[in-house]
Amino acid sequence: MAVPKRKTSKARRDKRRSAVWKLDTPAMSKCSNCGAFKAPHKVCKACGFYKGVKVLNLDEE
Repeated sequence: MAVPKRKTSKARRDKRRSAVWKLDTPAMSKCSNCGAFKAPHKVCKACGFYKGVKVLNLDEE
């Protein structure tokens, strides 16, 4: 079994532990048709458009 040759310092240990739990915010872009926020490279859930072409028929009631 491998055993460390030297003690890991508190700074080195805490530096490693600090970045593990952080998450990046998801990327969002505005729909070119309706202006709603959507994920990039995805169909807009508000209007059903993708790259200026209607690909989903959404019933607006």
